[in-house]
Amino acid sequence: MGDYGEPPKPTFDWLPEGMEALADGEYDAIVLGTGLKECVISGLLSVKGKRVLQLDRNGYYGGDGASLNLTNLFEKFQAGEAPSNLGANRDYNVDLIPKFIMACGNLTKMLLHTKVTRYLDFKSIAGSYVYKGGKILKVPATPEEALVSSLMGLFEKRRFRKFLLFIDQYVAENPQTHEGRDLTKMTMRELYTDFGMQPDTHQFISHAMCLQLDETHMDQPALSTVQELQTYCYSLSRYGTSPYIYPIYGLGGLPEGFSRICAIHGGTFMLNQDIDEILYENGKAVGVKAGNQMAKAAMVIGDPSYFPSDKIKATGEIVRCICLLNHPLPNTNNAESVQIIIPGPQVGRKNDVFVCCMGNALQATAPGIYVAIVSTIAEKKGNPDQDVVPGLQLLGPILKRFTSVSTTYEPVGDGSEDGCFISKSFDATSHFESDCDDLLSLHKRVTGEDLDMNINADSVEGDY
Repeated sequence: MGDYGEPPKPTFDWLPEGMEALADGEYDAIVLGTGLKECVISGLLSVKGKRVLQLDRNGYYGGDGASLNLTNLFEKFQAGEAPSNLGANRDYNVDLIPKFIMACGNLTKMLLHTKVTRYLDFKSIAGSYVYKGGKILKVPATPEEALVSSLMGLFEKRRFRKFLLFIDQYVAENPQTHEGRDLTKMTMRELYTDFGMQPDTHQFISHAMCLQLDETHMDQPALSTVQELQTYCYSLSRYGTSPYIYPIYGLGGLPEGFSRICAIHGGTFMLNQDIDEILYENGKAVGVKAGNQMAKAAMVIGDPSYFPSDKIKATGEIVRCICLLNHPLPNTNNAESVQIIIPGPQVGRKNDVFVCCMGNALQATAPGIYVAIVSTIAEKKGNPDQDVVPGLQLLGPILKRFTSVSTTYEPVGDGSEDGCFISKSFDATSHFESDCDDLLSLHKRVTGEDLDMNINADSVEGDY
């Protein structure tokens, strides 16, 4: 026995002189970081009976996607002490990376697939809005709303309705629903034009409903964009106010939920534990070293911040501005929670600007306080404030704001040659749809299998 009755550390033939085993020493996979993607993968691996060691240099779960209380928020941005008029510290769960969840999208399917929904409560987001011609306008949630919406003129509304009816009944595998249109060849621009809709309407549908980030999809085959629109409409019909849901107490609950799954199945977690280096043999990752401790595994999985610069490449910069307000967002009907999408072309930008706002009903802030977060891809080099101006102008008076600029990364390789399986940084959008695509790709690279996504995502209530 070791000191204080602890069992002695395991020893292995591969341990060099003077080195100790880190935790149990040998694992099937070592996961670096406790961000959402890393925790989903570790949860899924452990359910399959794999031995997983998960490390994080921070003392909390979530990595860049953590939810912070008021003190931690002010500390992170080196803003001194939080003023007392903002309410109790424990009332705050402010997301560093703000995102809502598409009610019937892929992340919901993953939550149901792993039964993480047992550990979380969700609420629907009160409203989804789009910026058009200098105004914030509600994205219609029902055909009735579409008919009275000021987004479109009378004749355009009829064309829009006809288009939505086509989308609703379209089944890729059933040619009888295609009305003579081959969406594997027809571009999105041609589809919109076929229904006689105006360019302004194309923009609103593509950016606020299909969640496209720029205009490149317009000249690509329409099928994938149409399927994204179907997910949006299906999600909307589930909850009636907007297609988005959100976990009470913040997004930080998502990685925590997946890490509970991993722990239940025997996974080992170590917070406040950084690594000094990833160990390689013959060019393939075989473990990690931290101080005089080592652990071995057949693969190393993690977010880009844990890997050397030759394994990752920068893809851009994201500006995020967290603002504390003492009022709901103007012109949103006093909605308790809301998303606004500002299509880039509306404000002379290439990339869209995203605004999301939530309050005490989602346990994100103290009563009477709201947190609004503006995010976008940086276009004005060296002047991040300019990038978020279109969003900040919609917020009204701001009590306190925190601005961050973060570089986004993606892996250089797919992990098949070097055993390093690296996720992409979270994007600038206020939803998880493209992040889920990366998660599914990461799962396939790690396991060699597609994750079964045929589960029905009709409801996050109950057990499955």
